[in-house]
Amino acid sequence: MQIEFVKAKLSDIPKMQELVRPEVESGIILDRSDDEIATNIRSYTLAFLDGELVGFTALHIHTFSLAEIRSLIVKDGFRGRKIGEKLINKVLDEAKSLGVQRVLSLTYKQSFFERLGFVEIPKESLPEHKIWADCIKCKHFPICNEVSLIKNL
Repeated sequence: MQIEFVKAKLSDIPKMQELVRPEVESGIILDRSDDEIATNIRSYTLAFLDGELVGFTALHIHTFSLAEIRSLIVKDGFRGRKIGEKLINKVLDEAKSLGVQRVLSLTYKQSFFERLGFVEIPKESLPEHKIWADCIKCKHFPICNEVSLIKNL
């Protein structure tokens, strides 16, 4: 069984929303509308196993030098197979090819990202537009337990 990594298409959005729904409902992942996903469709990388969508993530560009890993999800039953790690490595390669210098992650899974070379940074160092564009929509805002991490490329 080989995992296939592909860039998302608009027709993938319903499957993506279905996969991420439980994590959105629990507040682990920020809710994104179909239109928001469509607007950013080129930032998403999907993982398929035998034709089944088993995970995805997005690489969102914030500035000339800073990008963010968003919405990392691996389907229950497929976790622990390094699919998330492979997705992160795919988008880190993409970031490097674009000339991005640093990649940010806001996560509840600090140790996962630290294993991949990310280091914790103070949330106060996050770009203001990140807070006002995304964090303010979160049901946990302003009391957030996510950890902000960054990786220099």
